[in-house]
Amino acid sequence: MNLQKAASVAITVCLFAAMLFAGSDAGKPISVNGYVLDSACAFTKGLQKPISAQCAQACAKAGSPLVILADNGTIYWPIADTTPSAGQNEKLLPFAGQRVTASGKAYARGGSTAIVIEKIAAEAAK
Repeated sequence: MNLQKAASVAITVCLFAAMLFAGSDAGKPISVNGYVLDSACAFTKGLQKPISAQCAQACAKAGSPLVILADNGTIYWPIADTTPSAGQNEKLLPFAGQRVTASGKAYARGGSTAIVIEKIAAEAAK
C-alpha cells in the first residue's frame, strides 16, 4: 500500500470514529423512577429517600440542586439542553421529597449521569 492510500485509510478511520463518538452525545431516551431530593443529602448523608418534603424544599430554596435518586441508586442530575443553560430546581421543586417518574434523555460523562427532563409526574401512592 502506498503512502497516499495509507493516509486516506487512516483519515477515513478517524472520521468514522469521530462520527461514532459524536453520535454518543445525542442522549439516550430513558424513564426513571425515584425520589427528588437535595443533592447534598444524597451524597453527604447517603439517604435512600428524602427526610421530608419540607427539608428538600428548604435546601432547594437555599440553592442546593435537586436531583433524582433512582431506585437502582443512580443519581440523575437534571440539566437543560438549551444555551444558555438554566437551573432545573424550579421544574423539580413541586416534586421535592416525592417519588416521581421522569422521562427524557440521559447523558453520562466522567461517572456522572444527567437527564434532560421532558416529562415528570408524581408517582401514584401505593
